[in-house]
Amino acid sequence: MIKTISWDGDTVVMIDQRALPREERCITCRNYHDVTAAIRDMAIRGAPAVGIAAAMGIALGMLNSSGEHMKDDFSLICDEFSRTRPTAVNLFWAIDRMKARFDRELASTPDIRPDNVKNALKEEALRIHEEDIRANRQMGIHGRHLIKDGDTILTHCNAGALATGGYGTALGIIRAAHEEGKKIHVLVDETRPLLQGARLTAWEMKKEGIPATLITDGMAGAFMEQGIVDLVIVGADRIAANGDTANKIGTYTLAVLARENGVPFYVAAPVSTIDRNARNGGEIPIEERSEKEVLEFRGIQIAPEGFAARNPAFDVTPNRYITAIITEHGIITAPFEEGLLSLV
Repeated sequence: MIKTISWDGDTVVMIDQRALPREERCITCRNYHDVTAAIRDMAIRGAPAVGIAAAMGIALGMLNSSGEHMKDDFSLICDEFSRTRPTAVNLFWAIDRMKARFDRELASTPDIRPDNVKNALKEEALRIHEEDIRANRQMGIHGRHLIKDGDTILTHCNAGALATGGYGTALGIIRAAHEEGKKIHVLVDETRPLLQGARLTAWEMKKEGIPATLITDGMAGAFMEQGIVDLVIVGADRIAANGDTANKIGTYTLAVLARENGVPFYVAAPVSTIDRNARNGGEIPIEERSEKEVLEFRGIQIAPEGFAARNPAFDVTPNRYITAIITEHGIITAPFEEGLLSLV
């Protein structure tokens, strides 16, 4: 299994996804600042993986905290992680889990016992990691039944082991179908501007031996119209209470094309991705990243000097374009609001 992130001694080790596929290397984070930087710079990305990284980073940051400053240190560290990326709700879910564990540990004794608190936070971070892997595998069990032998599946961005604690959400379902012995083929959208499909999903498919073909984002509609695509499966960074879903920019386009061409469009995500405080997609914050990611690629200018660009990292797919949402607890179909709220 691809080991995206792990706790190693008193460090957090993660695959540096910026280097893939040309180089397979890891980053060793020795303090929480290293982890926040890795999240901001997208050395680690994908909503579940970002949540796990934040939990481990908080535990790592507290290792050097002393008793009298623990509450202030913890608050500061959590606040810094909350500012790393705004759209992926798993980040905030993980921070809330760590806060709850911190509060429970303090409430259990009248005096702060630093070692107990530190051990508890590390334990909670590791539990979040383990739970994510189990959830992904369970999603695979539920979702693999939607894939028939001989199907061609289109996916967007990277929602595999690299985006999670391991195994994957959308790619986890594809993996489960492949492991079941189904003969499938995956169309991998390149996913501009950072090419997470071309660099990361293609790397995972090759590593797992799953037949796949890379296409540019603009080719997807033509392949659907030709009847080549049997279903679309994507991940999610935040799902509103009504089922509207924020995912990598370009997902909304695929959903509209899928509806036009009669292709089922599925979203795969753990329950931690559901934000019951966001009533609809209009309440999901959308991260705007540096225009340099659009104007350049790996430091090479690809547009005229001084040209302007926009770079929203995500878009929102309205629930009416979604066939079903696959979670570790089962498959939810319209009307989504009642089904989703029963899970959180």
